[in-house]
Amino acid sequence: MPTTYAYKVRNQEGKLVSGQLEGENQALVAARLQEMGFTPIAINQTKAGLKKDITIPGLGNRIKLKDLAVFSRQFATMVDSGLTLLRALSILASQSTNKRFTRVLDAIRVDVQRGMALSDAMGKHPKVFNHLYMAMVRSGESGGNLDASLLSLAETLERQAELRSKIKSAMAYPMVALIMVLGIAAAMLLFIVPIFAKVFHQLNAKLPKPTRILMAVSAVLVHDLPFVLVGLVIVGFVFFKWKKTPRGRMTWSSVVQRIPVFGMLMVKTSIARFTSTLGTLLRSGVPVLQALEITGDSVNNPALERAIQEAQETIQRGEPMSAAFEQHGIIPQMVSQMIAVGEETGALDDMLGKIATFYEQEVQAMVDALASLLEPLMIVVLGGIVGSMIIALYLPMFTIDKVVENSGNGGG
Repeated sequence: MPTTYAYKVRNQEGKLVSGQLEGENQALVAARLQEMGFTPIAINQTKAGLKKDITIPGLGNRIKLKDLAVFSRQFATMVDSGLTLLRALSILASQSTNKRFTRVLDAIRVDVQRGMALSDAMGKHPKVFNHLYMAMVRSGESGGNLDASLLSLAETLERQAELRSKIKSAMAYPMVALIMVLGIAAAMLLFIVPIFAKVFHQLNAKLPKPTRILMAVSAVLVHDLPFVLVGLVIVGFVFFKWKKTPRGRMTWSSVVQRIPVFGMLMVKTSIARFTSTLGTLLRSGVPVLQALEITGDSVNNPALERAIQEAQETIQRGEPMSAAFEQHGIIPQMVSQMIAVGEETGALDDMLGKIATFYEQEVQAMVDALASLLEPLMIVVLGGIVGSMIIALYLPMFTIDKVVENSGNGGG
């Protein structure tokens, strides 16, 4: 198991640099530091303490799209400057603040040192480097322009990361507002409604239907809360399992696409990702059929994936790609026509880049409009839910005075 060593070295400018590095022993760490261009002064094993790295699945040490884009750009710069792959990978691994990414880069460096191609070494880590990344690197290796392929990858990943960030920022407010609504509603049902229920029960008042429904829901939550939580977990688990099946993905995607505004946003985002990825692959010299296959795996839209698969079959029959896209409702007519023009002029990659830029701008405009629209909408929803519950609680108040009066007369 690798051990962490604290080191002090001098760089090529003579400045003192300190840091930490993992290795099997001091000799290997010293060799690696020398390979990075440093002169080792002191290398000491760090003392094992109580501090441990805690990784939460899905959160800790996750390699983000933006981190991968930065790595690609730095890697391209180093390769263009004449550094060897081994030297570049060593430097990038030592600079990475993500320990998982550092381990991946170290493993790739070892495989490359053993004679494996860079694309094949990256292919051993599919959760970090997807089919698009490996295809671009393989194309750069075969064409002798690895730095250009890495730069193109960096630009594509940066655009995808920016697009994803804009959509997440637009969705952040409604998600927070929804959690607040659910929290307030749950608090009222668990703590406030039972108090009113006791009062109404003591007065033996006849309750309106909305009040009876509210009290019934509150009673279920108060008395059977553990069963309700377990039921929600089971339903959520079954739903996510179903959504991962081919039929579930297609059905859920179809449902989401019918939601006003959000459905159109999803479609435009998928088209922007599809055209950007396909254009990047074709520009790097990847064959059309292989480029379509890789793109189909990255769009995350079942309907668009089906259109791409049929486009592959159309091309294999000797027909143009645009002929297949014209038959699918998810592909706008403008896109299929622009693809047809690109095929006729022999500039399909440039045309796809223009389509991607157009739809990225469309997504940006929709996100901005959505952000300004959702704020008042969520206020109305929040007020509507809480207000409806309050009205349901106070409806019996209009008849309670009669109940009290009748009971008082009977007592006299």
